[in-house]
Amino acid sequence: MEKIDRYRAIIKDVLTEYAAPRKTYSDGVETQLLFDTENDHYQALISGWTSKKQVFLVAFHFDIKNGKIWLQQNNTDYDIIKDLEDRHVPKEDIVLAVHSPLMRQFTDYAVA
Repeated sequence: MEKIDRYRAIIKDVLTEYAAPRKTYSDGVETQLLFDTENDHYQALISGWTSKKQVFLVAFHFDIKNGKIWLQQNNTDYDIIKDLEDRHVPKEDIVLAVHSPLMRQFTDYAVA
């Protein structure tokens, strides 16, 4: 359980650091952080309106499943996995779920 608590804190930290300089964009678009620690789902959203267009994007979505961090979504060019590695999360505890299960075997990270 100590490892899971550590991973929860790490995910919150990396998402908070990502969101801090992007907290408010022009015209009311903002970065929102959603932390569901009971079910281990974590997101950074970009939400709001620019002129007449609604903006809603899941920038990042992480889950913690089976003792590992699963990156479910990355709609940015930001290398958030490096942030996890910089906090000493081993590659075998990171699942790049943005890739199909078949393709994960060709990465240096966990398959499942």
